[in-house]
Amino acid sequence: MRPSSRFTAAIVGIAVLAGCGKEPPKPPPEPLEVTTITIAPGEIPVSSAYVAQTQSSQSVNIQARVSGFLDKRVYTEGAVVKAGQVLFRMDPKPFQVQVDGAAAALQRNQAALQVATANLNRTKPLAQKNALSQKDLDDAQGQYEQAAAAVAQSKAQLDSARLDLSYTTITSPVAGVTSYAAVADGTYVSPSNSQLTTVSVLSPMWVNFSLSENEYQRIQNDVKAGRLRLPRDRSFLVEVEQVDGSLFPFTGRITFADPSYNSQTGTFLIRASVDNPAGVLRPNQYVRVRLKGAVRPDAILVPQRAVQQSGQGHFVWLVGKDGKAEQRPIAVGDWYQDGWFVNEGLHAGDQLVVDGALRLTQGAVVRVIPPAARPAAPTPARS
Repeated sequence: MRPSSRFTAAIVGIAVLAGCGKEPPKPPPEPLEVTTITIAPGEIPVSSAYVAQTQSSQSVNIQARVSGFLDKRVYTEGAVVKAGQVLFRMDPKPFQVQVDGAAAALQRNQAALQVATANLNRTKPLAQKNALSQKDLDDAQGQYEQAAAAVAQSKAQLDSARLDLSYTTITSPVAGVTSYAAVADGTYVSPSNSQLTTVSVLSPMWVNFSLSENEYQRIQNDVKAGRLRLPRDRSFLVEVEQVDGSLFPFTGRITFADPSYNSQTGTFLIRASVDNPAGVLRPNQYVRVRLKGAVRPDAILVPQRAVQQSGQGHFVWLVGKDGKAEQRPIAVGDWYQDGWFVNEGLHAGDQLVVDGALRLTQGAVVRVIPPAARPAAPTPARS
């Protein structure tokens, strides 16, 4: 082979080897599958939940009004009693003696009044005929008035003695649940140990909860900004959730809001009144209350999993009209149930990425699929 032919063959071989070393062009990346929702602002009813404690709407201390020996406790401790039901009985004998003595004194003074009245009636016509002096008439008039005053005093003493006797039977002034007996039977009751028990009214039941100063200010700011509309006359509907999670069958209304700020707890006290006819709620129970009636007009509520956070704040992923991912910063409001209220950054018609956002980058091509079409997460193997 001639040298020129060999040189040509070498060049062709080098060209072939160089061509074999080039990589083929990469195919375009597969679109990332995501699920989305379309932003549609609307009027959303909202509620707020607080830890609360029940309180009897009327807790009455049952006290002995007279001093004496306590004969017997009549009621069952912890039982529900009616208004007027007997709770304790004291020894009535000393008070019955006082009643009898006052009655006898009244009878004696009434007899003296009859004599004074008869004497005055005889003296008056004689004095008019000058048969008796004016002094005799004045004496008769004075004796009559003294006897009448003595009768009035005796009647008052008798009424007082009878009142003390009635106090030996101690009844409940209200219907409610009783506490334990603070004084044992046979104890001498005096002003120093006159507290016998307590009766707490069960219906209506007060439910007390606190609103922090920061939350109160946030609510006021939302109202001023038009992001929150409270019910007319602040007439919230109050629902009570019991300790087992069940909903109490009766709802209530807010009846009192303490205007004073508690500097020790940093809160304002709020009280709701709830009907409790069956006595299911008892005083000093811990429950949860939900206030209903507030509304967020033109609100945007997005699922919590659609919102991400970075060093610059919260952001979400959107699908643009070109089918590519777009990162957008947002300003979030309250966290409500399983979602966030978005105050700024989203508009009606935006296509928000709910699932699949963790794999996205700015400008990534995405393919929107229905939520049911997403593959289920693998179930961990059980040993």
